[in-house]
Amino acid sequence: MNIRVVVKHFNDLTVDELYQILRVRSEVFVVEQNCVFLDMDNNDQPCHHLMLLDGDAIVAYARLVPPGVTYDEMSIGRVVSNPAYRGTGAGKQLIAESIAHCYRLFGKGPIKIGAQLYLEKFYGSFGFVRCSEVYDEDGIDHVKMLLV
Repeated sequence: MNIRVVVKHFNDLTVDELYQILRVRSEVFVVEQNCVFLDMDNNDQPCHHLMLLDGDAIVAYARLVPPGVTYDEMSIGRVVSNPAYRGTGAGKQLIAESIAHCYRLFGKGPIKIGAQLYLEKFYGSFGFVRCSEVYDEDGIDHVKMLLV
């Protein structure tokens, strides 16, 4: 597997790239996790979109959110791994790349995320610390986490 990292602002995405992003997000968040929610939340447009690609296939994806869109802090959201590539280490690479690119794009500063509770230890391995109580989002337990 030859993974390459592509980061593009929403306005620079091709129609095919946007379709693939929305498809993998739907495949995991709506179908696999059985969540009925509106994924297209009007927050994609001000963001950069990080894709780990194997050829043209999305291995993993994250939305890099500027400060002031979701939180006062910059954020990483819509983190998703293609089920066909799970267990390859792509998730760890995705988060490491996402942090580095957030700093490159938005400057050094805190990064706040809304993490599914079962992934708290995973994000903690990158230095994220829980900063909220558990809350329900679309039927899944979440916590806010902060990397300073």
